[in-house]
Amino acid sequence: MKILVCISNVPDTTTKINFSADNKEVVTQGIQYIINPYDEIALTRALELTENNGGSVTVINVGDSSTEPTIRKALAIGAADAVRVNAHPRDAWFVAKQIAAVAASNSYDLILTGRESIDYNGSQVAAMIGELLDMPSISICKSLNVEGNSITAEREIEGGKEIISCPLPAVVSATEGMAEPRIPNMRGIMSARTKPLVVAEPVNVPQFSAISGYDKPAPRSNVNLVAADEVDKLVELLHSQAKVI
Repeated sequence: MKILVCISNVPDTTTKINFSADNKEVVTQGIQYIINPYDEIALTRALELTENNGGSVTVINVGDSSTEPTIRKALAIGAADAVRVNAHPRDAWFVAKQIAAVAASNSYDLILTGRESIDYNGSQVAAMIGELLDMPSISICKSLNVEGNSITAEREIEGGKEIISCPLPAVVSATEGMAEPRIPNMRGIMSARTKPLVVAEPVNVPQFSAISGYDKPAPRSNVNLVAADEVDKLVELLHSQAKVI
């Protein structure tokens, strides 16, 4: 079984994010980058599946050379090899097109992603890859099992859960519960240095969207405490100060 796992290079959740003076770009200086946590779950499940069923795991990232430490960590966790598409991941459509272009020429049995990247929270790439490759795709799965030439996945839905089966090849996005992320050991870290990392040039993709600017959330205001017997004051504050989000 050949599995392709898509990984994003995202800021650590503890990192303070700042923008340029014109709010057009993220200031990357001082940011600590990590493997997107949901992608790390997908990677771990891919490794478990190949350990039980045989096969290999390849990781792919769309990014410039600065993302290679993140890719090497994925190799240290257990992936056999990696592909880096040498381009800035400008939006979900661009990323999906690059991944689909690589996958189309390598006949992967299963493509795994995280449910979303924690920096943009779009949840679009997995479904786009499925459409581009004409494969079934299942989003936001809490469990995934391979049974012969098909997979069975479990998703949470309102009021219960949904169990879906489909034939391989397929695309699946992972969320919490699918696997417990692994910490790379020293042997894995050492071997990651020599594992193949192929750099591929991007395919041309028309640009349909662009980020016009970034803005930070407004700072929290002070809390207004209202006595239990001051109902009229509470109603007035709800009308004048409360905001619907």
